[in-house]
Amino acid sequence: MQADWQPSCSVAALQRRARLLQDIRAFFHARAVLEVETPLLGHCTGTDPQLDFFSTDYHSPPLRQTLYLQTSPEFAMKRLLAAGSGSIYQIGKAFRNGEAGRFHNPEFTLLEWYRVGFTLDDLMAEVADLFAVLFADQGLQPPQRHSYQSVFRAHTGLDALQFNSADYCTYAVANGLPEAVALCGEDHVLWLDMLFSHKVQPFLGTQGLCMVYAYPACQSSLARPSPDNPLTVERVELFMRGVELGNGYYELTDADEQARRFNKEIQQRQEQNLPAVIEDSRLLAALAAGLPDCAGIAMGLDRVLLLLSGTATALSETLSFAVDRA
Repeated sequence: MQADWQPSCSVAALQRRARLLQDIRAFFHARAVLEVETPLLGHCTGTDPQLDFFSTDYHSPPLRQTLYLQTSPEFAMKRLLAAGSGSIYQIGKAFRNGEAGRFHNPEFTLLEWYRVGFTLDDLMAEVADLFAVLFADQGLQPPQRHSYQSVFRAHTGLDALQFNSADYCTYAVANGLPEAVALCGEDHVLWLDMLFSHKVQPFLGTQGLCMVYAYPACQSSLARPSPDNPLTVERVELFMRGVELGNGYYELTDADEQARRFNKEIQQRQEQNLPAVIEDSRLLAALAAGLPDCAGIAMGLDRVLLLLSGTATALSETLSFAVDRA
């Protein structure tokens, strides 16, 4: 049994992480994408009701302020984009409270990048190119692309875009999820999260990368509405061997629409008795000043390392010191 002063992972895992970071930096250097660094501590945090955050007191007499550890560098990176940075990427730490388990650690490493002038299709093509480099020795099949509606129907028989409570309840009871009826009620978003995570995600990317795009509009997050279907947004998520690896968007540039989404999420947080947050006024000002057309994605590198290892079964096996040894 290991003493608790020892690393959570092996020396080989440390070496694998170093190679991964080298490969990523070489990939973006070859494409003239600028590496940037933004603060881990900020005056605001996201409004997403599904994300919990860490806060700390900043004391610089006579001032005392609450600052937040970032759940993602997204807002700060968009401010750089609005200031004319051009295409950028960042490898850094992110923090999410209450997240610990086989595929979670409250402190984790994100790769996030934004490509000016890219559509969502362009971004998915670049993701495929990056995975071809990172997994070059694993003989993966070519990446698959599926719309959310098609893959949801294939695995559940349900329509993800047209919510029918009775159909969803009948399916859940018949397929081993009776608790979903009470937990999800009439909330379409909760139903999609529950059914997708239990009945769709485990079967995605069994032989290689799977990209699911055209998410339901009720899961809009920071993505633009789809021009050809008002029921969907231009969002993509990445899966491999049933593990979610990344989340990307053709980025919303409308400051007024972003403010409406912030306000909606703040209201949802209040209704769920979650910790209060405020909208990020600096992000809204950057959007109003002019965010260039771009597509961006965030990818969890610890999970990528787990899959690269071929033998690791938990995220802790990719980390020098997981939270229980930090």
